[in-house]
Amino acid sequence: MSQSATKILPEDVGAAVQPSPAKKRVLVVDDFDDAREMYAEYLEFAGFAVETARNGAEAVEKAQEASPDIILMDLSLPVMDGWEATRLIKNDVRTRDIPVMALSGHVLAGSEHHAKEAGADEFVAKPCLPSDLEDKIRTMLKPSKAKGKR
Repeated sequence: MSQSATKILPEDVGAAVQPSPAKKRVLVVDDFDDAREMYAEYLEFAGFAVETARNGAEAVEKAQEASPDIILMDLSLPVMDGWEATRLIKNDVRTRDIPVMALSGHVLAGSEHHAKEAGADEFVAKPCLPSDLEDKIRTMLKPSKAKGKR
């Protein structure tokens, strides 16, 4: 090493790295393992930090603990269904401002109305492409839409 070369110490390397902006946190709630894992992996690849839950009770608990930026809530869930979980999330001062996107594979007349009545901010019929979900998530997380209901 020449006299003019600068010696870089390991502790200097970390100081030079700028922190990246915080990833938006998504809670994916679905009792169907394949769907939950597919959406979670896609969203992680798209740059989101992802938590998952298998039922409505677990979703309420994780929403309170992790305070995600948005929740993707399947409506047909064991233990506690997505409608009740959404009601509890929207009635809790700690979680009521978290946008909830209801997902359902059982789309009947009135499904969207019932989901929104429970407090869902958006309704999406399954199956849906992960890229479409990503677009809807990004739209819902824009500052003008992330502050409570529209």
